[in-house]
Amino acid sequence: MTPAAPAPHGAPESTSATLPAARRYDVLVIGSGIAGLSFALKVARQGRSVAILTKKNKADSNTNWAQGGIAVVTAQTDDFAKHVADTLVAGDGLCDRKVVKQIVTDGPERVRELINLGLKFSRDDDGGYDLGREGGHSERRILHVKDMTGKAIEDALTKSIAREPRIALFEHFFAIDVVTTGKIAKRRGKKSASLAGPDRVAGVYALDVRDGRVVEFHAPVVMLSTGGAGQVYLYTTNPDIATGDGIAMAYRAGVEVRNMEFIQFHPTALYSPSGKRFLVSEAVRGEGAILRNADGEAFMARYHKLADLAPRDIVARAIDAEMKRTGAPHVWLDITHRNAAFLRSRFPLIYKACAEEGIDIAKDRIPVVPAAHYTCGGVATTLAAETTLPGLYACGEVACTGLHGANRLASNSLLEAVVMAHRGAASVDAYLKRIQKIDAPAPVIPPWRDLGGGDQDERVVIAHNWDELRRTMWDYVSIMRTTKRLERARTRIATLARETQEYYWNFSVDPRLLELRNLIQVAELVVACALQRKESRGLHAIAEYPKKLRKAADTRVRRR
Repeated sequence: MTPAAPAPHGAPESTSATLPAARRYDVLVIGSGIAGLSFALKVARQGRSVAILTKKNKADSNTNWAQGGIAVVTAQTDDFAKHVADTLVAGDGLCDRKVVKQIVTDGPERVRELINLGLKFSRDDDGGYDLGREGGHSERRILHVKDMTGKAIEDALTKSIAREPRIALFEHFFAIDVVTTGKIAKRRGKKSASLAGPDRVAGVYALDVRDGRVVEFHAPVVMLSTGGAGQVYLYTTNPDIATGDGIAMAYRAGVEVRNMEFIQFHPTALYSPSGKRFLVSEAVRGEGAILRNADGEAFMARYHKLADLAPRDIVARAIDAEMKRTGAPHVWLDITHRNAAFLRSRFPLIYKACAEEGIDIAKDRIPVVPAAHYTCGGVATTLAAETTLPGLYACGEVACTGLHGANRLASNSLLEAVVMAHRGAASVDAYLKRIQKIDAPAPVIPPWRDLGGGDQDERVVIAHNWDELRRTMWDYVSIMRTTKRLERARTRIATLARETQEYYWNFSVDPRLLELRNLIQVAELVVACALQRKESRGLHAIAEYPKKLRKAADTRVRRR
C-alpha cells in the first residue's frame, strides 16, 4: 500500500508555547453520531472539557439515517443467551464471544439512559414496547421509533449536548490527521520533557471548511467516532459523509486495522434507474415482506431455512445470484398483503420515499438491489474503546471490537455504539487521571504550513479519481470476489493513490481532496485484507476459496 505522508505539508516547529484557549481541551471527539455524542456527554459530566469536531452540520451522521432500531433484550420471552447466540451465528465464527456477551448484557442499562434523555420508543396497543424483528434474530427485540430511530436518538442527544456547558461543538471542521508526540519530536529533531516517553496523542489538525484555514486542536485524548466508509462504493445506503475518515486517520497514525474485507451490503436498497439508493429497512421483512425474483417466485427458502429473515450476507448473495441468473436489474420486495394504514404508521419514511418514486407499497412491489451499507471491520480496539496508541480511542462503526465478526447482526450497531461510548468514557477518565499525575507540560503542536500553489485546472484529478475509485471497488471488490479482480483493483487503486498524494502535496487542502485521500486509504485496506483471507466467510465470498477454514482468524493491517 502507498504510505501516507509523514507529516502534513512539512509543518514547522512552533515558536510559541502559548495556545489559544479555544483550541485546547481535555478530549476531542471526531464525529457527531450516536457514538461520539454519547461519549462526549459522559466525559463532560466527569468534569472534562470536550470539543466535538464534525465536518458538516451536527446532524449529518450515519446515525440519522438508521431506520431499524436498537437490538436489546427487554421481552420476557427473550434472554441474553439468545441474543448472544444470534450474534455469534451471524458473525460466522469470527465474533469475540467475551465482547459479544459484555455488549449484549450492558445493553438494557445503556438504553434506559437514552430513555432518560427523552427518547420515546414506539409502543404497541397494550402500551408495551413495539418490538420489531429483523434478519438473524430468533426473537422480537428491536426497539424502534417507527422507521426513524436514528434521527430520534440524534435529536435526543443533540438537545442534551446543547445544555452541557463543558462541550464545544465545532461544525464544518474536518479533522485531517491525528498528531502524536512522536511526530512532533521527529519534526523538531529534538527531545523535550513534553515529548518524553512512548508515542501518544497530542491533538489533531483540522480544516476550518468555511474559511479554508487549517488549525491545531490540542488534547491528550482523541475519540474517533466518524462512522463507516460506504462512499468507497459506487452504490451505497450511506450519507455523503461516510468516507472512512477515522479509519484512514488511525491507520496513518500507526494503529492496527482489522477485518476490512467484511463490508456489509444491505440486501434491500430501493432501485431507481436514476441511480438513487434509499434504504428499505430489514424491519419491512420483519413485518412479513417477501423477496421475489423476476418471475415472481419467493426464492429465499432455496438459500436458507430462515428464508426472508436469513442473515444479511446470505440474503445479499442470494439476491445477487438471482439477478445474475435472470438478468434482471433488481428483485422485488412484496408487502402488499399488509394494509396501507399499518404501513404508513410503521414505515412513514419508507412509504413516503417509495411514493415519491411512484410506488404505493400497499399495492405495488418494491424494486430492490443490494448496496454497500456497513463496515464490519475497522480500527482495532479493546472493550474499553482503546487503540494501540495511548490517548487514541475509537467507538461506533469506525471501530472493530469483535462484536460483529464476519457479518453484523441487524440493529446491533446502535447497541454497540452506546455501550462502547460508556465503556470508553470510563477508560478515558482513568487515562487522564494517570497522565495528570505525571505533571509534564502539554506538547505543543506545530502550526500547519499551507504549501498551496499549483495549477487549479488540475482539480479535475479529484473528480476523476473519486469516480474511478468507487466504480473500481463496485466492479472488483463487491459481493462476489475473485483473486484476479482483487489484484486488478489493487493495481488501479495504487495508481489513484499516487496521483492523489501528489495533488495533496502541491495544493491547498479542501474537503473533497481530504475525503478522496481517506477513501483511497480505506480501499487499499479493504483489498489488502480481502487478499489475506483465503476462504469464504461471512461477508467475504471469493470464488477460488468457496469453503471456510477450520480455524477462523482476523485479518490485520498496520502501517510500519
